[in-house]
Amino acid sequence: MNPDNVNPDFSAALQAELQPARQRMVSHPMYGRIQTLADLRTFMEYHVFAVWDFMSLLKALQRDLTCTTLPWVPVGSPATRRLINEIVLEEETDVDPEGQATSHFELYLRAMREAGADPAPAERLLAALAEGASVPAALAAAEAPVAVQEFVKHTFSVVASGQPHLVAAAFTFGREDVIPDMFRNLVADLGARFPDQLSTFIYYLNRHIELDEDNHAPLAQQMVRDLCGSDSARWQQATEVAAQGMAARVALWDGIAAALAPQLV
Repeated sequence: MNPDNVNPDFSAALQAELQPARQRMVSHPMYGRIQTLADLRTFMEYHVFAVWDFMSLLKALQRDLTCTTLPWVPVGSPATRRLINEIVLEEETDVDPEGQATSHFELYLRAMREAGADPAPAERLLAALAEGASVPAALAAAEAPVAVQEFVKHTFSVVASGQPHLVAAAFTFGREDVIPDMFRNLVADLGARFPDQLSTFIYYLNRHIELDEDNHAPLAQQMVRDLCGSDSARWQQATEVAAQGMAARVALWDGIAAALAPQLV
């Protein structure tokens, strides 16, 4: 679809409607409750599941917007194919602090170990999936917190819609577009307070801020414009799904804040 045919008011209206929900995400009181390494470990043990399910949103887009089967045939817009493949390249095979290839999820697991957080539940999830378990069964096997299970359930309900413009909206406005502002709340002083235990985590956060703000978010927004075009119904659907994704993130943050609350007593 030619982006020149997009009414700019659609995109602007979407972002204006989502602004209150976006603000709830970036100003959530959960950030202020992360005061100690123990707090951060709790956060990471929840958040790692969001890092993991992000990749399923991304790979759903790659599956739907490019050709991932044999024999190969060109699918959809070449511009959209390039957009999604550029994002996949840097999310699935970015570089670690030593310049070695790694996915952001694997980098996060490394950061957890360095910080003293427990990666075992996330590893149990992967093991269960490798054995053929469904996502709900794998989450149960991992003993994931209820807030995590609800968040992942929402993500996979969007994937199951089979509608690329909806998946793109959830991916863009519930994840890529807002991640830099969310992560700045964590980066601010963690590195200064815990330099020996958080170097990989700070690298991960800064890498996301750099890639998402300067590259991925603009690419993802263009993808939504390409997929919705001048179809007002699609734009309305995209707005609704993005808002639902933001609400799911706030609910996850609520769950983490509740888990941190006993440590404040």
